Amino acid sequence: MQMADLRVKIAGVELKNPLIAASGTFGFGQEYQEFYPVSTLGGISCKGITLQERGGNPPPRVAETPAGMLNAVGLQNPGIEHFIREDLPWLKQQDVVVIANIAGNTPEDYSEMAEKLSASDVDMIELNISCPNVKQGGVQFGTSCAGVEGITAAVREHCTKPLIVKLSPNVADIGEIAAAAEFAGADAVSLINTLTGMRIDIHTRRPILRNNTGGLSGPAVFPVAVRMVWQAASRVKIPVIGLGGISTWQDAVEMLLAGASALQIGTVLFTDPYAPVKILQGLERYLQDAGLSSVKELTGKVLPW
Repeated sequence: MQMADLRVKIAGVELKNPLIAASGTFGFGQEYQEFYPVSTLGGISCKGITLQERGGNPPPRVAETPAGMLNAVGLQNPGIEHFIREDLPWLKQQDVVVIANIAGNTPEDYSEMAEKLSASDVDMIELNISCPNVKQGGVQFGTSCAGVEGITAAVREHCTKPLIVKLSPNVADIGEIAAAAEFAGADAVSLINTLTGMRIDIHTRRPILRNNTGGLSGPAVFPVAVRMVWQAASRVKIPVIGLGGISTWQDAVEMLLAGASALQIGTVLFTDPYAPVKILQGLERYLQDAGLSSVKELTGKVLPW
């Protein structure tokens, strides 16, 4: 029996399969190359980069939680020039779609990075306006329709690459937010980024994270992510990339049914770096057993009651 076609197309860019390593969980790919070829994946959303090098937040900045983790790493990264000069050439040799994830404090920061990356070999740009663990920038653009529309429109003027806008779940109506990104020129949206959370050490009586709050990710947020992907996909015509707690092939199928055209895999990589391989194998079996010829036949096919 012929294997199902796993190829998907996002904003004109073809991925060999719908699995993308989520930003902040895969670095720039080289460490994972020790486990399996990163070309196994459809794409890599690289660690979030900023205009200048950042040291990130002081530790402790990562903590385990029931069914997930809190992080307040604070966008530690080597800066955009280092990424283009040192990391991108290796990535472009790996037969995988390269997505540059960018974060900034001002529209000018984002626009300058979009311009530099548009002149580079990256395949797509992911606009991170939803990082909850930095003290300024990013999240302030992602929590209102006006903010999302404004920053997306500003970056669109400087961006010639396909533009993905990564949305925050810390909003009242994710459908309205996704529609604002689409209206302003986004080619796709990705969601959800982490939920803002907090834990307190009862012995020291201090927050577990030095930043006080951090981003909650992992299986705990999966039902929220499925709901928000379903709502966003119901509102926009551009592709929706689903993420948030996907850990198994069953999760992947569920997220596709909710309306995702592609998927990002994140926190599970810390406990099982081989998770994407297992998810792909399970997805192929599911499609075969269901008699489906293409993974695209699953997108948005949740049935109404």
